[in-house]
Amino acid sequence: MTPTYVVERARLFASAAHAAVGQRRKYTLESYIVHPAEVVGLVRSVQHTDEMLAAAWLHDVVEDTKVEIAQIRAEFGETVARLVSAVTDISLPEDGNRAVRKTIDRDHLACAPAQAKTIKLADLISNSRSILARDRAFAMVYIQEKAALLDVLRDGNPSLHAVAARIVADALERFGEAEQA
Repeated sequence: MTPTYVVERARLFASAAHAAVGQRRKYTLESYIVHPAEVVGLVRSVQHTDEMLAAAWLHDVVEDTKVEIAQIRAEFGETVARLVSAVTDISLPEDGNRAVRKTIDRDHLACAPAQAKTIKLADLISNSRSILARDRAFAMVYIQEKAALLDVLRDGNPSLHAVAARIVADALERFGEAEQA
């Protein structure tokens, strides 16, 4: 299926925004856009809209580049901007330690529409797979945070929620076994 104009524009925009700041994937040093592409693929695998796919391409640009949500709104419209805004972390370093910031971000996401929660589930799946495969020490912290996040993502796509819950449960089980050994 040929991507629609808005989805293709979002892909090009996200690619340019991440490249402009020289962003690479942390563990593989691949071009950063491979992560949004994976998120888009996961969202595309379930019931979705073109706006969801565009937001999936753009889900990290506000956090990771110089792009602001107003620019997303001007380029892609209110629906895409609202979805991107919903999945964008709002906490700041001065808000407190990591646990405090993650609570602020989780509370923000709890109010998000179901479509945004579906995008966040896809993001969680993609990031969890990468982190679990490459950084066991950080993965223990990360997966515990994602276990807490799953409760507020229940309104997202049920299939993606089930995949994310299985990844988290399997990782927590492996970490528990490792601690006992």
